[in-house]
Amino acid sequence: MIADVMAHVTRERLAEAVCGLVDVASPTGDEAPAAAWLAGYLADAGLAANVQPLDDRQANAVAVLSGKDGPSTLLYAPLDTFTTGDPAHDLPWAGPEMRPDMLARATVHGDLVQGLGAGNPKGHAACVAVALAALARSGVELPGDVVAGFGAGGMPSFAVDSGGRRNTGHGVGAGFLLERGYTTDYAVIAKPGWHVSHEEVGLVWLDVLVPGIHTYVGSRHRLPYDNAVARAGEVAAHLEQWLAEYAERNEHETMRPQGIVSSVTGGFERLAASTPAAVRLRLDVRITTAQSPAAVTRELRAEMRRFGAEVAQVAAIPATHTSPRSPIVLATVGAWEAVTRERHEPVTGNSGATDANILRMRGVPTARVGMPKVTAGPDGGPVDFTLGMNLVSLDAMARLVEVLVRTVFAIAEVEKGAASTREAG
Repeated sequence: MIADVMAHVTRERLAEAVCGLVDVASPTGDEAPAAAWLAGYLADAGLAANVQPLDDRQANAVAVLSGKDGPSTLLYAPLDTFTTGDPAHDLPWAGPEMRPDMLARATVHGDLVQGLGAGNPKGHAACVAVALAALARSGVELPGDVVAGFGAGGMPSFAVDSGGRRNTGHGVGAGFLLERGYTTDYAVIAKPGWHVSHEEVGLVWLDVLVPGIHTYVGSRHRLPYDNAVARAGEVAAHLEQWLAEYAERNEHETMRPQGIVSSVTGGFERLAASTPAAVRLRLDVRITTAQSPAAVTRELRAEMRRFGAEVAQVAAIPATHTSPRSPIVLATVGAWEAVTRERHEPVTGNSGATDANILRMRGVPTARVGMPKVTAGPDGGPVDFTLGMNLVSLDAMARLVEVLVRTVFAIAEVEKGAASTREAG
């Protein structure tokens, strides 16, 4: 059965899927065109596919392939990109100029496809689409229903261009997908990492408000002077050290929760003659299943008292865990081992958060599996964070598709084996 399905997974089909998806811009909050493209791609493969709107600009894509009465499986990937592809939003924060890989324009370089989100998330979404299309084309009978879900708002992001909207990121599409008709017994999320994960960190976003005195440059020597910008620099340096120690102190199971000072806001840009009364530092602090957002907020608040700074929580997603003995984890690990012909060992020190947290919070046991990051660019040069997000290997895509296909067939058998073990016990 695996061979019958994989016969429909060709280099041309993989390239068609990832290039077509990369060519459709999908910043957080504006995924509707990409969702429409995917629904059309899957419909062309004979699947019952549709667009699931959240509003007039944001949408999921979903397709269902019916099987027998065995457990149902969701193969899931998000659609939105980390940066937008628009220099008005991306520069100078993502770099001094728009490189080719930062644009929603796919180019093929041998085994590599380059373009905005080609590696994460669009290469992974393309793998889910190609896997479901291959299952459909093969005509092989499935043990249970298989749903391909492609979620809007998967990035840890607030609205890029809100237009009055506020709830556009942090897994909004994944929650809507399950809430509105597509909850399954199990799920596999396709996100980077050539291994299988059964748990991952959550996050809490915190604002640190550093106080100062609003005054005038011409009166610096005559009036009380306390520059919040200068103080914020001291606080930021302290926080970077504190967050490094925080990660070591809170390592738990496979998770090592990192944190960063991500942005600084304060002062009148039009009025350089004055100092601000406050400067805001925003932090992303990752958390493990042994922590809670409220507890971490209190911990940072206590640390910031020495600087007279206030701390406010602005976003939170709890960490989640699926038992490593769950049928979905065992099936995905078995599929990975069959493809690699290696023994799977859990990878530790992880600090990446995905929509897997949303799926698990909605009651769906979830495994995560994905592709390794590309290590050399099209010119053979080094790969930085941004290029790593925007490059994918067609060979790695084929291997991930096979892992997904094998997982679909393995879940029912693993579930039966687990039931037999319980009965024998």
